[in-house]
Amino acid sequence: MLEKCKDAKERWGGVSQIIDNWLDERQSLISLYVHLPEHPIDDQLNSSIAGFCQVLMDYLSFGHFEVYEQLLLEGTEFNDGSVEKAQALLPKIQNTTDLALDFNDACAQQGQFTVQKIREFSEKLSRLGEALEERFALEDQMINILHTSHQDTVAS
Repeated sequence: MLEKCKDAKERWGGVSQIIDNWLDERQSLISLYVHLPEHPIDDQLNSSIAGFCQVLMDYLSFGHFEVYEQLLLEGTEFNDGSVEKAQALLPKIQNTTDLALDFNDACAQQGQFTVQKIREFSEKLSRLGEALEERFALEDQMINILHTSHQDTVAS
């Protein structure tokens, strides 16, 4: 997951400040996700999970309310069918959003950990990781459809 994020940043980094910021947030999210299972089960674990959930919610919001809108606006300027292709991705992205929101609702405030809660959290974290990987691939497709494919036209 982290390697794919680096690839995306290399491909689209520097092209647009909003995409750069978003990819930086993605990298922070991935880093927190990767290191969360390494955290000891102590009094600080709840705050680490809450911090991860906050970054997750910020990433989702930034995507939905800033990046997607900007990309769709850019795509409409070209009237080449790219907006329709990108809009077909939105329901798939929404599925990953729903799973992430469910994770946040269930996990942001764990309370006292038990063996049962640790097992459930581990399963939810794993499902979230799969959803995030799918989401990142879909978002990369959206960037490619709505932004990268028009670079040559803008440069001309």
